[in-house]
Amino acid sequence: MRLLPIKSYLLLFLLLLFCNACAEPVRDSVEGSAGSRLKVESFGTFDEPWAMTFLPDGNLLVTEKAGTLLLVKLADRSKVPVQGVPVVAYGGQGGLGDVILHPQFKENGWIYLSYAEEDASGNRGAVVARARFRPASAKPKLENLEVIWRHQPKVSGGGHYSHRLAFSPDGHLFITSGDRQKQTPAQSWTQNLGKVIRLNADGSVPPDNPFQDKGKLAKTFWSLGHRNLLGIAFDKQGRLWTHEMGPRHGDEFNLIVAGDNYGWPLVSWGDHYSGIPIPDHDTRPEFHAPEVYWVPTVAPSGLIIYSGSMFPEWQGNAFIGGLRSESLIRIRIDGDKAEEVERFSMGKRIREVEQGSDGAIWVLEDKKGGRLLRLTRRE
Repeated sequence: MRLLPIKSYLLLFLLLLFCNACAEPVRDSVEGSAGSRLKVESFGTFDEPWAMTFLPDGNLLVTEKAGTLLLVKLADRSKVPVQGVPVVAYGGQGGLGDVILHPQFKENGWIYLSYAEEDASGNRGAVVARARFRPASAKPKLENLEVIWRHQPKVSGGGHYSHRLAFSPDGHLFITSGDRQKQTPAQSWTQNLGKVIRLNADGSVPPDNPFQDKGKLAKTFWSLGHRNLLGIAFDKQGRLWTHEMGPRHGDEFNLIVAGDNYGWPLVSWGDHYSGIPIPDHDTRPEFHAPEVYWVPTVAPSGLIIYSGSMFPEWQGNAFIGGLRSESLIRIRIDGDKAEEVERFSMGKRIREVEQGSDGAIWVLEDKKGGRLLRLTRRE
């Protein structure tokens, strides 16, 4: 075996030291702008994670955008692929999206998935399906999968699916439906793009939805005039909150009121990417203006209304992940009003936020190698 000159070994050693020094440090805590400190613990990495939900046994379901649903067992930090996931149209902002449990999951085993699908002509749209989750085996699987909602129509392009899901306290399924970067459908009664949708748990249409005289499709609408809603949650009072990405800045945090029009693309606190201005919200008072907006952008994704015991002083506050801002944002809600009160710099794009049973806050970082992080109190 030929040995390298001693100078070569010395140079290799110095190179390794330099690489280690340049590597991003693993932070074990983060401090918010209001002085709060959170302990950070990592539970592994994922390939473009998009959403997560806790199971009754404390384990997690995590979606990866390319089409993988994982059962994550926190005790040993193992990840088991779930069988029976439908084929998704992966690309751009599309792929496997949200995952939530039916309110009576313990009794019926139903879970709900959103994803992008493609038709024979290459057009794409968001889909919501439900299936029975069978976890009690070495190969957990989905059974009896059925599609209960689709974007109408499917269109070209790969952006603004939105397809976040939430159940209301009275058991209705709410779906955020993005405008698919087409803008004008958000104001259309004959397309369900750019809307918040309200359905029964089986996909049927409740007879008390607000738009009963605008056509068959409009009977599914709860609100309209939305762009790209990537967070949805109910507070303890039963009020519905969402957030959505603005065009060039102008991200929004909205209290969703049945029958209201939120103005996109006619008004926004942002402008078009081309630089062409959009009229501000205050020029059109007939549209519901956001309770909070951001200029410059934070690029919000993921949303919880906190209700845990670990941080009792934060009960009723909203937590939003920031993609562009690489942050976790805390918002105080007071009745129908809201304001940002603290921002935690996470150093990575945050895609998803959830609350654990013990009150810990869990986040998923975006993109390949995105970590699952547990945030707890650090004194």
